[in-house]
Amino acid sequence: MSLCPGIDGARLWASLMSLAEIGATAGGGVTRLALDDDDRRARDLFVRWCRDAGCTVRVDAVGNLFARRAGRDAAAAVVMTGSHLDTQPGGGRFDGAYGVMAGLEVLRTLHDAGIDTAAAIELVAWSNEEGTRFAPSMMGSMAYAGLIDAAQVLDTRDSAGRRYGDELARIGCAGQGLGGDAIAAYFEAHIEQGPVLEARGATIGAVTGGQGQRWYDLRLLGSAAHAGSTPMAGRRDALLGAARVIEAARRIASAHDEGRVTVGQLHVVPNSRNVVPGEVRMTLDIRHPDDRVRNAMDEALQAAVHAAAAAEGLQLTIERVLDQPAAAFDAACIARVRDAARREGYSQLDIVSGAAHDAVAIARIAPVGMIFVPCAGGISHNEAESATPADLAAGCQVLLRALLGACGHPAAQAPRSTPTLAEASTP
Repeated sequence: MSLCPGIDGARLWASLMSLAEIGATAGGGVTRLALDDDDRRARDLFVRWCRDAGCTVRVDAVGNLFARRAGRDAAAAVVMTGSHLDTQPGGGRFDGAYGVMAGLEVLRTLHDAGIDTAAAIELVAWSNEEGTRFAPSMMGSMAYAGLIDAAQVLDTRDSAGRRYGDELARIGCAGQGLGGDAIAAYFEAHIEQGPVLEARGATIGAVTGGQGQRWYDLRLLGSAAHAGSTPMAGRRDALLGAARVIEAARRIASAHDEGRVTVGQLHVVPNSRNVVPGEVRMTLDIRHPDDRVRNAMDEALQAAVHAAAAAEGLQLTIERVLDQPAAAFDAACIARVRDAARREGYSQLDIVSGAAHDAVAIARIAPVGMIFVPCAGGISHNEAESATPADLAAGCQVLLRALLGACGHPAAQAPRSTPTLAEASTP
């Protein structure tokens, strides 16, 4: 019988820590924005590591990077895994990066063990998942899945007016084509970015689906005025209108079980202490696992936004920049994650993802499963983001079994060839 190889947890941890040096912040986190120079350095390191593991690497028209380990049957649908290398400003070391490095560790383990598979296994580092520098998020995976036009992606500009396509060329990642072979299954490993697994004492989350989300850009235009000489009753204060929107967002989200509404960006003009704010540009992020409830939340928010603008005499511009329906993941892929966790002896919990991931976009075109591992306190998008080497190794081992299972390899159901994972000490 073919034994299931054991991944090298120490090597996985070392790779994560080496990657985290690129864009490292003083507070122990990472700032590596899509298509900046640190993103280029991270991409270059990823490519080198994948080639060292015997993979061929290609880049597509929107900057997605694909590392392929060939299979025996060139006609077989590819089995895929991946995540992203870009981060939030002052983000953590594991969000996205873990999924890419876990996929790399699987490829290294198979390479070292000399295990071949009928289907090719492809590891992808999706471009601009975070949507921080270029909005919306998940541009690379959405373009791959046909949910957004590649020309629109390439023509998107950041806040400084720099064009996505030009920045992609500048860092040497402007490739050709879009899309690829038929996908038999896609698995993504990720830290949970929430507190549920830790609170329940579970090591592995078998993700059953992802919340739907909708993003808006709002512009509230009033009239800038002198802070001392303009009576309160005569003001058209854009910031007060924004405050009314923020309060309504909290109230409406709290009124819907599992609802989430966030105002994450606020730009005040002229942003001077002795001037009544004349303009505010802000964002709204609406999420819920049930699209019908999310639509009801959206309707309530739209009414609240218009009421806030009217109450302060403001002109309102509202633009929808993202609409991502809730995604139910594939039953067979979910079952593979559960089975892999059981065979490895890890505690497991079914869970819905509160965050959006590239897997949500790929679920529109292929069977998808996700593997969550705990993160300390549920903290993410923060320099304090943390996960243990043991949990990260466990998630990677489950990923290995799930990928082998999707390839139809008997090792997916066999005992592990090594009795324990090599683990690193938490620094």
